[in-house]
This record gives sequence, structure tokens and C-alpha cells, in this order.
Amino acid sequence: MEKDIRWRQRLENFERSCKLLSEIENYEINSTPAIVCEGFIQRFEICFDLAWKTVNDYLRYLGHDVMPSPRPIIKEAFAVGIIEEGQVFIDMLEARNLMSHRYDEKTFNHIFLQIQELFFPALFKLCKKLNEENQ
Repeated sequence: MEKDIRWRQRLENFERSCKLLSEIENYEINSTPAIVCEGFIQRFEICFDLAWKTVNDYLRYLGHDVMPSPRPIIKEAFAVGIIEEGQVFIDMLEARNLMSHRYDEKTFNHIFLQIQELFFPALFKLCKKLNEENQ
């Protein structure tokens, strides 16, 4: 029972995080103040972390035993069909790690656009799929 509750509780947090990140659709990189863009990068990092942790909890609920770190969890989730765009999630992991260790405007702008065009849609799709599984 505890495993069931854990993944569902984490899903609620992931869903709230996706809703906050969805506001990125209303912004253009060239006309948005840097502080707002930085906030979206931070929202993405939180949302991504909640995504892989929620998937980890869900995989455990389903009986899978996976090393609790993002890359193996993403690979397992892709293998069993929870995540459809495995490479996009690997790219998210790399972008998150890159932003933690390096800051330059070109990289920052590139990742902001990736969040808008690829990462947010994939995170939203995952959230929707997990919510359907939660019914």
C-alpha cells in the first residue's frame, strides 16, 4: 500500500510542476527578461527531477527494480513504454546537468528553446500518461 501512495503523491507534485512550467509557452527568449528565463530553467530542473523520481516510484509500484538514478530509470521507462521519447529525456538529463555546471548565454538560450519546443511537451505527455495510469 505504501508504494501505491508514494508514486501517487509524487505524481501530484509532478503535475503541479508541469503546470508551472507550462507558462513558458507564453514567452519569447528575445523579449523576456533574463531573470524570468532563469526562473523557467529552474522550473524545468525541478519538473525534470520530479519526472524521473515519479517514474522511478511508478516502476517500483509495477515491480521493476531499477538503480535509482535518472539514466537507468529513463532507459527502463522507455523499454516498458512509459516514456515514448527516450532520447528527449536523455537530452533533458544532459541539459539539466550542463546548466548545473556551466553558464553562458548561448547555452542558456539553446536550453530555453529546447524546454519550449521539446522538453515541456514531453514532460506534459508523460504527466498525462501517468495520470491516466492513476485512474
